[in-house]
Amino acid sequence: MRDLFLLDPDITFLNHGSFGACPRPVLEALGRWQREQERNPVAFLGRRSAGLLAAAREALGQAIGARGEDLVFMPNATTGVNVVARSFPLQPGDEVLGTDLEYGACDATWRRVCAQQGAHYRRVEIPLPLRPAQVVQGLRAAVTPRTRLIYLSHITSTTALTLPVTEVCTAARALGIPVLVDGAHAPGQIPLDLAAIGADFYVGNCHKWQCAPKGSAFLHARPEQQAMLHAPVTSWGYTEDSGGHSGFDAYLGRTTFERRMQWQGTRDITPWLTVPDALRFQAAHDWPAVRQRSHALVAQAMQALCRRHGLSPIANEQDWAQMAAIPVPAQDPDALRQRLSEESRIEVPVTTHAGRVFVRVSAQAYTTEQDIQRLLDAPALR
Repeated sequence: MRDLFLLDPDITFLNHGSFGACPRPVLEALGRWQREQERNPVAFLGRRSAGLLAAAREALGQAIGARGEDLVFMPNATTGVNVVARSFPLQPGDEVLGTDLEYGACDATWRRVCAQQGAHYRRVEIPLPLRPAQVVQGLRAAVTPRTRLIYLSHITSTTALTLPVTEVCTAARALGIPVLVDGAHAPGQIPLDLAAIGADFYVGNCHKWQCAPKGSAFLHARPEQQAMLHAPVTSWGYTEDSGGHSGFDAYLGRTTFERRMQWQGTRDITPWLTVPDALRFQAAHDWPAVRQRSHALVAQAMQALCRRHGLSPIANEQDWAQMAAIPVPAQDPDALRQRLSEESRIEVPVTTHAGRVFVRVSAQAYTTEQDIQRLLDAPALR
């Protein structure tokens, strides 16, 4: 599998979680789509793109338990969070409820949006080690009459923990509160069934664990929530005129969810069209077995480093997947990351949460036992 990726052979790459790594066959498919686009850009973007995007969304929907018509493509999950945040109606004094485990960029989104609307972004502290039931209980206990939305990650970024999003959605629905799930790390890393999860809004990246090209992500919205969502750019999707592009004639007279979000003018849609190619690549290489093997490699690193330093994991093994935050002794995280990179040629992030330091290890199809051993042998971790 290592030969199917373009990773530098001189680097031990244990950071798939940050930006992913796209396999050669998927990049080749991207190139084919790009060449086809350039053969006649007017026909491709102006007349064919609506049908091509619909087919890609349908394939993605089948993989993640959703209807294609309830999905729109995004350049990344953070953009999807911004779409919901900037569209959601908030009044002065309203509250958006999150956890203290969320991704910093999206925390910043909610702080800014709430400040603009006179609302409040409140974060519930989730005690570690993780007890999933406490996440549900903590969020439910923090709800007030002014709570308008609950926001949480499916798999957290800094701590790599899988949160009980289905149970949170069930509890929130009983209270009449919509939920936005940030699934940036979930598609491809764990099995997904968005219909079963039941979130009002769900965003996810395809360019990370699904191995699609950079710039491919999605936003899923329940049908009753779609009318409130607006694109970051107001363009032809908001008019009754197709702008001379006959491929969108079917949308004239109705600014649908898909049309508002997808018809944004000139941009490269080929990363989105390549998502089905990435899904076929994973299906051809027995991805459930890849996930299982990758999890076992991360567990090996977790057990060895925790035993070495006399520290305990921040969750049970079933609460993380192909990526885990392994606790290490308290130290300067930037200095540790730099030492791992410069001394041992290991690409791995060092994260912090609640005063604790973690080496966040990702394993993917290309990861070997030798990669894990090089991490364990690194002088910086001795």
